[in-house]
Amino acid sequence: AVDEAIALFSGEDASRSREIWLVDPAPKVIDKFDTAVAQLESFMEVQGQPCTPDAVNNLKGDTARAEFINRFKEVQRHKILLDQYTDLNDEQQRRIEQRLPEDTLRGFKGMYLSTAQRLKAQKGKTGIDASDARKTIEQLEFELVLFASSVIDYDYIMGLIARYSQEKPGKETMSREQIINLLAANSNLMDERDDIIAYIDTLEAGRGLDEEIIRDGYQAFKAHKAEDELGALAERHGLARDALQAFVGDILDRMIFDGERLSELFALRELGWKACGKAEQALMEELVPFLKKQAGGREISGLAAYE
Repeated sequence: AVDEAIALFSGEDASRSREIWLVDPAPKVIDKFDTAVAQLESFMEVQGQPCTPDAVNNLKGDTARAEFINRFKEVQRHKILLDQYTDLNDEQQRRIEQRLPEDTLRGFKGMYLSTAQRLKAQKGKTGIDASDARKTIEQLEFELVLFASSVIDYDYIMGLIARYSQEKPGKETMSREQIINLLAANSNLMDERDDIIAYIDTLEAGRGLDEEIIRDGYQAFKAHKAEDELGALAERHGLARDALQAFVGDILDRMIFDGERLSELFALRELGWKACGKAEQALMEELVPFLKKQAGGREISGLAAYE
């Protein structure tokens, strides 16, 4: 009977009636959004902080950071719902904007994503490396899909950077800071965000670079940055730079991690088996994140044993 009623009043075919979703009226969702913002404000006040994006950096301890994740996640959830309403009147839109201005919302989204990255890195850690809020973090759901955009992807950002480089200083339609804020507030490019921001910082408005040059320049920038990181890693662990680069290059070419090759890296240092094991472990603690980043989401066979 319910399906028949929905089909009747929706004007849709009865076979599609189950696709109809009933949603709260906009005023009710606005009230929920208002409540979520109020709860975020109360939380920040209890922490002795103003309710501003920058103040999130001042939160003490992972328990407080996890609570910020939970509080702001609800704000974002209701904001996404409100964005689906196409019939909001001017007063309703004004109320939403006044409650949490778009620039402030974007700032909080950036802080959410950076905090989420920090807490995600703590998941699974034990012993002295574990967070004091380990149980809370393990139960935390980050729901990064709430911060993803179907519009803001790699191509979109490269286009913006190209446009930025072509415009005269002082006349940019989007400034360097605005592009960075846009990146920081969206989860689509979390893994590349720091590299893209560092690349943007090397560019100047008005240089007139087209999109292809920007793309090629970014890839060259990433390769050079990775090479420098690997060189510094080799130096920290007393390894020959060329040997470590060859080792990593072979892994990424084959997408297979060879444990025997790892032992060969330390052969020239003539370490005892116990010291060699510790040296390998210390290297892998830094090398695993590097390899995963370079793999770009692809799985490296055999690497899981060192995570």
